[in-house]
Amino acid sequence: MNPMSKEKLQLRVYGEDSLPTLIYLPGMHGDWTLVGGFRKHVLGKVRFVEMTYPRTLTWSLNDYATAIENALAAHGISHGWLLGESFGSQVLWAMVGRKQFQVDGVILAGGFVKHPMRLAVRSLEKLFGRLSLRVIVAIIYGFSKFARYRYRSSPEVTDSLDEFVERRTKLDLQAAQHRLHLVAENDPRQIAQDAAMPVFAMTGVLDPIVPWPFVRKWLRRKCPALREYKIIKRADHHVLGTAPEKSAELILKWMH
Repeated sequence: MNPMSKEKLQLRVYGEDSLPTLIYLPGMHGDWTLVGGFRKHVLGKVRFVEMTYPRTLTWSLNDYATAIENALAAHGISHGWLLGESFGSQVLWAMVGRKQFQVDGVILAGGFVKHPMRLAVRSLEKLFGRLSLRVIVAIIYGFSKFARYRYRSSPEVTDSLDEFVERRTKLDLQAAQHRLHLVAENDPRQIAQDAAMPVFAMTGVLDPIVPWPFVRKWLRRKCPALREYKIIKRADHHVLGTAPEKSAELILKWMH
């Protein structure tokens, strides 16, 4: 594995071993601070695993997959369903392709295979590298105000917003920039085409970050394992946070 930052991947496990396991792979923000509302609706019905990525500037997607597999093994978890949110879907496909962990099923939440707008991803990556600390602080402050309104019906999320803001350091933004680079370079289409486990996907109807019509079209045509692709009204790219109850209902149905 490549050299990494001083931080390590962190894992939290909720629920009994006898329950089916659902493993949450976070998006570009890289942590568990925005998944509290969804977690609330699945607790007691699945063994829910959530994680926070290290702020690494060197890891490949294979490194992410290896670290997660090792952490799961340390908790005695040998198989489960993978829930890949946005960037987490790229880590998900790396785990599927490695075949080191027994994947019972795949769920994409605002996720994708090859990003349909890679030029836009590359442009965003360059923009991240040009932001000053002053601009970053202003963006974080603005987002925190907006997020308290956006997730006002989910106290589990709003209670975690202070932690979310605290984690948004200069290094954290650099780590997000590196993840954008990984997205722009990655093409797991062959892995998705060869997937042997059931594949499900969902997103909000408003998703400019990963335009779902392109993703759905490709999955329906090229991924034989796809079982259902669900568009949730009144939700956006962060579908687990903006429609936590509906997302949980769908995922529990798919798993059972």
